Amino acid sequence: MINKRMATNAERVALSLKRHDVDVIFGMSNPVSIVLACEKAGIKQVGYRSENGGSYMTSGYASATGKIPVITGQGGAAAVLLNAGFAENLKASLPVVAILQELSFSYYDRNAFQEIDMEKVFAGTTKWVKRILSEERIEDYIDMAFAIAGSGRPGPAVLLCPNNIFDDKNLYPVAKYREANLGYYPLDRASANYSKVQEAAKLLAEAEHPFIYCGGGAVSSGAHEILRDIQEEHHMPIATTPMGKGAVDEYHPLSMGTIGYVMGKRAWSADIIPMVKRADVILLVGTRTNSNGTDNWELLPKDAKYIHIDVDPIEIGRNYESIRLNGDAKLTLEMLKKEMLNQNMDKRSNKRDDIEKEISNSREKYYERSADVRLSDDVPLRIERFLDILDKKLDEDHIIVGDASFASCWVMNYLRATKNRKFIFPRGLAGLGWGYPMAIGAKVGAPDRKVFVLCGDASFGYVWSEMEICKRYGINVVVAVINNSSLGYQKWWEIDVFDEFTTANDMGFVDHVKIAEACGIKGIAVKKPEDIEPAINEALNAKEPVLLDLLVDEKCVAPVTSMSDLEI
Repeated sequence: MINKRMATNAERVALSLKRHDVDVIFGMSNPVSIVLACEKAGIKQVGYRSENGGSYMTSGYASATGKIPVITGQGGAAAVLLNAGFAENLKASLPVVAILQELSFSYYDRNAFQEIDMEKVFAGTTKWVKRILSEERIEDYIDMAFAIAGSGRPGPAVLLCPNNIFDDKNLYPVAKYREANLGYYPLDRASANYSKVQEAAKLLAEAEHPFIYCGGGAVSSGAHEILRDIQEEHHMPIATTPMGKGAVDEYHPLSMGTIGYVMGKRAWSADIIPMVKRADVILLVGTRTNSNGTDNWELLPKDAKYIHIDVDPIEIGRNYESIRLNGDAKLTLEMLKKEMLNQNMDKRSNKRDDIEKEISNSREKYYERSADVRLSDDVPLRIERFLDILDKKLDEDHIIVGDASFASCWVMNYLRATKNRKFIFPRGLAGLGWGYPMAIGAKVGAPDRKVFVLCGDASFGYVWSEMEICKRYGINVVVAVINNSSLGYQKWWEIDVFDEFTTANDMGFVDHVKIAEACGIKGIAVKKPEDIEPAINEALNAKEPVLLDLLVDEKCVAPVTSMSDLEI
């Protein structure tokens, strides 16, 4: 038990974290004095086998909880390895507070062990990097880190903690003037200018072919309910970006599905393209309008009028000049819904039946067009067959993670966002191998929800050491590995663009079941179509971590728009 009046500097950090509702930190012991104090204060440390993996865990934790995760680490080489995850969080607008060990002041600029300018190391991958220079302001800097991480457009905040301050065993007064809990996000919600909201409502009411396009900002803002209300009550069709998947129920008759670069052959949303192209008004909600979400800026019509809700003013109008609704997605949508009640919405209601019929027809075409692969009895397996069966087995509140590359594309197209399913993708920078640690972080944050993650064999190779973490801490994640001994996306992209591919694309066979078993985890090989359902049932009902090793046909190509012409 830590004295809440007089404490060591390390204990003061732990008390501050407790005040911000931190009950778990991701770490590998360092800074030792701070981690020991955290454990003494009742904060659990969840280890990681690599700093890369630990930093990706924070992405999954933040996505699953709405809380600001905390990661600790050593300085020098270890700190540098955290950068990949920080870059992902920065691009994906996910918060994290990092508490990192640093050299004592007297060691600066002497070529001490692992000395490096850590402010420069993190300059391009974080929102804020500060060094705590005095014990007097420890609580102030902890609060600043959380405020920066969770406010505005969320992102990483780094605190550098010199050894001479935090290894000091003397007792100091605990600041009494700091009482707020800043451990969640969005921290400060602001709504857009009301006159602009009125203008947007009028435009949507009078448009001929409007739709709403939701990105990750709609999800992180918690705008699911208000979006679903607008969809139903105001008869608005809604599409999502990959990061926006889950904002609305994809079985709703006005849901267009995930659009962007994944509308190719056999895609769920392939026949929605004409609907997107003829739109005259598009409401963008919390999206960066990046290349994936717009199919390299070729999908969305250039002559449409745009309305853009975003917490980051720089994103509004970046690629599509828009009516600027700078504010929190949830609050601004609530304002917009109320203002739409003041508009004549007859045009929306009158067009609803035709829109629903068009969307329904597109789904029927999807089922027909994809039947050959979804129902295939081929050996090696078709991944579409596995996912078609899996989709029917997942819970209504399952957390589903798709690793980067083809794995994300498969999940976007073959697993439905329905009810309260949560989807997580590494779409900030789309780094290979980030999905499995994200799933671990999500499960740590939401232990009562089941978590499934789909990975490619190449990407899983980066992080399979983290299986030991799942075993050690009882983190019951189900991971399915697409085992085709190939860099799938990369290889087929090269074939599509260059009509040939480099020798790095083909890999040797790896028995992932043996690796899982070596880590103490249950591994199940899935080799034939008749193996699929029993394996899924066993994995999803297990009370332990499970790996499914899917022996998949290398010629399974995800429905990426640019690869639609491949003859395979």
